[in-house]
Amino acid sequence: MAITAADVKKLRESTGAGMMDAKKALTENDGDMDAAVDWLRTKGLAKAAKKADRTAAEGLVAVKVEGGKGVAVEVNSETDFVAKNEQFQSLVAGIADVALTVDNVAALAEAHMDGKPVKEQLTNAIAKIGENMTLRRMETLEGANVAAYVHNAAADGMGKIGVLVAFTGDDTALARQVAMHIAAVKPAALNEDQLDQSIVDKEKQVQMDIARESGKPEQVIEKMIEGRMKKFLAEVTLVNQAFVVNPDLTVGAAAKEAGIEITGFARVEVGEGIEVEKENFAAEVAKAAQG
Repeated sequence: MAITAADVKKLRESTGAGMMDAKKALTENDGDMDAAVDWLRTKGLAKAAKKADRTAAEGLVAVKVEGGKGVAVEVNSETDFVAKNEQFQSLVAGIADVALTVDNVAALAEAHMDGKPVKEQLTNAIAKIGENMTLRRMETLEGANVAAYVHNAAADGMGKIGVLVAFTGDDTALARQVAMHIAAVKPAALNEDQLDQSIVDKEKQVQMDIARESGKPEQVIEKMIEGRMKKFLAEVTLVNQAFVVNPDLTVGAAAKEAGIEITGFARVEVGEGIEVEKENFAAEVAKAAQG
């Protein structure tokens, strides 16, 4: 498989590795981006395991809570300028209100808002505002209680990141702090039981490869892996993470002290996972060389 300059650039941005190391990683793994990231980590050449899906598109996430149900809806626009437009914000707020009455984004598109289906209202807004918009996704969370938090708020209840936290107990203030923690730290799951096994297996294999590079005996490697996986699980599961508000406690311990239990969460970030076209890496380098 031919390795392009764009592939090399993408891998460099996601790992912090040097150009030649990134190119070698892709060559060794037949252009497989995920395998190349793991190869770089194994060799100790990746400076950071950055997430592959980067926020690229614009728009807003709106959150709404009613009783024990919360929704987070993402509506995308082409530019941040439109995301700041009051007409667009009003549209997103209205869509979020309707989202409380349905179960998924497909049903939301068909549901009526001010006498017309949401998808038709969106089409009309595109014609008026002059920019493409999409109703991308929604998350629904239910529990005894639901708290919400919006990061980088553009208007009431909407911004760049929306978080919902389901919990039992009465301390809504603490639950909202947990929502702020989730916005900042982005846990992969609530606890170990809810963590995707493929994530665990992949990390374990990477750690095994790193440990074997050290040349240590297999029985020593097993002990090393046990400790590293315990640390990994603490880093990616919400209840085991050090609480940003009080790093001396885990999120789970802080919740217990406050008399609540976190039973679920949802986090939606604008544009997460959307690829956007970027300037060709070779052209970018040539431009820089010309000053």
